[in-house]
Amino acid sequence: MTRVSFDVNGETHQLELDTRTTLLDALREHLHLTGTKKGCDHGQCGACTVIVDGRRINSCLTLAVMHHGDEITTIEGLGTPDGLHPLQAAFVEHDGYQCGYCTPGQICSAVGVLAEVKAGIPSHVTADLNAPLRLTNAELRERMSGNICRCGAYSNIAEAISEVAGRSA
Repeated sequence: MTRVSFDVNGETHQLELDTRTTLLDALREHLHLTGTKKGCDHGQCGACTVIVDGRRINSCLTLAVMHHGDEITTIEGLGTPDGLHPLQAAFVEHDGYQCGYCTPGQICSAVGVLAEVKAGIPSHVTADLNAPLRLTNAELRERMSGNICRCGAYSNIAEAISEVAGRSA
């Protein structure tokens, strides 16, 4: 057991955890933030995506103790029912949620994608490293490829992200 402290959705939490506890389990089981989903538990589906210090990560693949002092944002920290985050509102408008299980991870991943593009971080499909980075369909699909939707709402999800990015899919 060890003591870990991190800021989750703007609130500092101190927990006494088994050193083997994943960040996902710390969020769900210890802080009762169940918006972040446990899908495959192998980092392959993206349902557990959260934002840590501004970068998206699969919370099932990292230990909570590795994030001592970090700022963590889960789906619960992005917006409220009365004040949705722009991506949450776009997902609703474009029906990008279907059954809803993957939606929290999709939205958190999309927040990370938009931040990466804004920062000019290239992906595997970035055609020109010397040109300003644009969120093309290829860029969007490559960057979101780690998030699986069993309902097949990919086109609606792409439309929602594209709307927030300021272009049409």
